[in-house]
Amino acid sequence: MRDDRLYQVLIAPRITEKTTDIAEKHGQYVFRVQESATKPMIKKAVEKIFSVNVMSVQVLNVRGKMKYGKHPGKRPNWKKAFVRLQSGQEIDFLGVK
Repeated sequence: MRDDRLYQVLIAPRITEKTTDIAEKHGQYVFRVQESATKPMIKKAVEKIFSVNVMSVQVLNVRGKMKYGKHPGKRPNWKKAFVRLQSGQEIDFLGVK
């Protein structure tokens, strides 16, 4: 797989109170990824971009919410990846020490 494709697999990290708690307790980080991304692609992308060793990847397809009211419709579906790193490794998204 080409390197430019790996940089497109990860769309954005999901930084919320819940994902921060998961990162501190279990060493897992959550990313929004392309819908066509596979577990091996996500693993390679995280290892290449952040220079860490990935133990496992779990993927979750999130269904978009239905919206009602004046402008009814549906938000798009998206994919979320939970990436577990080897013990002792971490990803610092904010650059704060």
